[in-house]
Amino acid sequence: MTKQIDAIYENGILRPLEPLSLQEQQRVSLTIIESQTDPADAWLDHEYLAAVDAVQEPEPSLEEVRHALSKIPGSLSDDVRAERDSRG
Repeated sequence: MTKQIDAIYENGILRPLEPLSLQEQQRVSLTIIESQTDPADAWLDHEYLAAVDAVQEPEPSLEEVRHALSKIPGSLSDDVRAERDSRG
């Protein structure tokens, strides 16, 4: 049987990131391939990001963003203060 799994090397021990259907003391052969993926990047949905990149819509300019944000009433800092005060 051949199966590819991910593992983490900690304190001299390879720890699989998923359960293995192996018997105690069973010998296996390992091939080490260093992952090129940044662990902090693992939570990203790369399929979704690729789909978003494929959409051919122009990005809004800074002025367009400022104009849209100027229409929102109130102040973010006032809202944060009010919520913080309501908690305590």
